[in-house]
Amino acid sequence: MSFRNLSPQRMFEAMALEHVPSARFAASTAEDAEAWRFSTLTNVLATLGRLPERVPLNPQLLGEWEEGTLLRQRWLIDVDRFIAAVVYVNIPLSLAEGETAAAIFCWHGHGDFGKSPVMGPGASEGVRASVAQHNYNYGYQMAERGFVTYAIDWIGRGDRDDTLKPNWRAQGGGDDWCNLYYLNATMLGMTSLGINVTHGIAATDFVASLPQVDGSRLGVMGLSGGGTMALWSSLCDERFLATEIICYSDLWAHFGFRDLNYCGMQVAPGLYSLVDLPDLQGLLAPRPLLVDIGAEDATFLIDSAMACFRQVEHIYDVAGASDRLELDLFPGGHAWGDNKSEAFFRKWLV
Repeated sequence: MSFRNLSPQRMFEAMALEHVPSARFAASTAEDAEAWRFSTLTNVLATLGRLPERVPLNPQLLGEWEEGTLLRQRWLIDVDRFIAAVVYVNIPLSLAEGETAAAIFCWHGHGDFGKSPVMGPGASEGVRASVAQHNYNYGYQMAERGFVTYAIDWIGRGDRDDTLKPNWRAQGGGDDWCNLYYLNATMLGMTSLGINVTHGIAATDFVASLPQVDGSRLGVMGLSGGGTMALWSSLCDERFLATEIICYSDLWAHFGFRDLNYCGMQVAPGLYSLVDLPDLQGLLAPRPLLVDIGAEDATFLIDSAMACFRQVEHIYDVAGASDRLELDLFPGGHAWGDNKSEAFFRKWLV
């Protein structure tokens, strides 16, 4: 027997382990780091492809109610020519008339409920279980602490889930909708990432216009796939002054190619040819960044998660911004650590 490899997956794993991204961070001075950031960010954003056409938001308030210490609102806005999005907004009732607060965009991760568990205590047993498992309702808790928080669903989740009412489309046949949308988007010269980021920018435009919000004090946070979206939202929109990436730190050769722990909503064509995930996070420097890593996270293992963080730490150090990078390494699993979040956003947004 030849004992030569006949496994395509093993082929890709070997290629990924050997691959060195062309724009991997290699600067040794702050000046070189800034030059790297400028040229690399331009090339990275180009991988998103053609972005959706922006349209007037046409906001419609669908309902508002008081819940605990919060005023909760459900809005409908147009986010491009072909689709709308529901925006949840949590506003502290403690705000005086005419008073404004910093706002935090709270992206959800993968799951059956989209933004709902992030933004509330949960009206159903399933949502409440999701909140308990991941300490998932940071959009609710951070609003209780005085921030305005808001969220939308990325395409395929929550109110924009093609398998739920009012949509009820079943053509996916059990395939992962994230991957199907990615294929559809790339056929049109677009990406799911670019679509979701653009929809998030529209939501941010809307929320920044609310009378309770100081649009000059914006932050963004998200868990897992929400960490993906928090990262890309910050890369694409410099209005976000501070970013918290929760349980989305790792190395592509390991979590992507070895573990296949990613999907079409997290990638763009040629992305890994340019950069690894630590480079992507490092492109945020010198803006403040808080990284949450669960010591027992079975989704992003601590070994490669910390290897990712150490590379980000090096980038921030060379960029002269080490005081703007924080780590919350907490004794838990795939969840929000919530040991430094409030202090972090108060420091940089208030």
